[in-house]
Amino acid sequence: MAAARGKTIIEVTVVGPDRKGVVADITNFIFRNGGNIEKINQNVVRGLFGMQLEASFAEIDRKQLDDGLKQLSKKLSMEIKVHYQEPDRLQNVAIFVSKEPHCLAKLLEAKKKGEIKANIPVVIGSDTTLKPMADEVGIPFHAVAHIDQAEAENKILQLIDQYNIDLIVLARYMRILTPNFVWRYPNRIINIHPSLLPAFPGAYAYVQAYERGAKIVGCTAHFVTEDLDQGPIISQESFKVSKGDTLDTIKKKGQEMEAATLLEAVRLYLENKLEVYWGKVYVKDDERTKK
Repeated sequence: MAAARGKTIIEVTVVGPDRKGVVADITNFIFRNGGNIEKINQNVVRGLFGMQLEASFAEIDRKQLDDGLKQLSKKLSMEIKVHYQEPDRLQNVAIFVSKEPHCLAKLLEAKKKGEIKANIPVVIGSDTTLKPMADEVGIPFHAVAHIDQAEAENKILQLIDQYNIDLIVLARYMRILTPNFVWRYPNRIINIHPSLLPAFPGAYAYVQAYERGAKIVGCTAHFVTEDLDQGPIISQESFKVSKGDTLDTIKKKGQEMEAATLLEAVRLYLENKLEVYWGKVYVKDDERTKK
């Protein structure tokens, strides 16, 4: 979400063991500092509390806000982070990858051609397979290959803070992010899934489609939530399977479509064309989506 004209939007995330009074303390602090709450969402899973809050400020004292939230974090014994959506600043996009290059290649090509207006200051991989692609265009690549997911996510969180990331793009990233991670970036993580969700979930969607004789194969770009592959859908594309198609031809067509669909979702996000209400994505008027 981009900053409203003449205002600064902040996003506050709170994560920690569930306890009473957290929502009241945070919202009262925002009001006392002249903020207007735009959105708020909270959830508790297995005793872990997560809250996301967006607030707008006509004027803002960042040091005062940061110091106050640090004090609240100590008082509540919870992790509290704030992200500023400053006006007129290019957004910073982190791309997460594993071994498949097609989505990363499409995004880097789009950045080079000016098809998306954003900074890509970092690529984060579950291994080093795609490091040469990032090196070629001068983007820092960090491999986070810890076996323990909590350890891996802690390292990734540090990198996200270091590069002041606004949007996370999962470009065929083959690790499942935990609620502890996802809650920190509500509607700021975009994933591409190789099927028309909710059909054929999981990593072997094309194999399932081929083996079951699917007549239509597609892909889905969606926001990531704590429920695996169930987040709000941004865009979907599909193609018909012909008699002559093999698993290899289906996969090739599908990967090309994945890359294009993910790019389209990222573009819509960066151009502030997306709004999420009650778990559904609404696309604002966009000439390129009118076909």
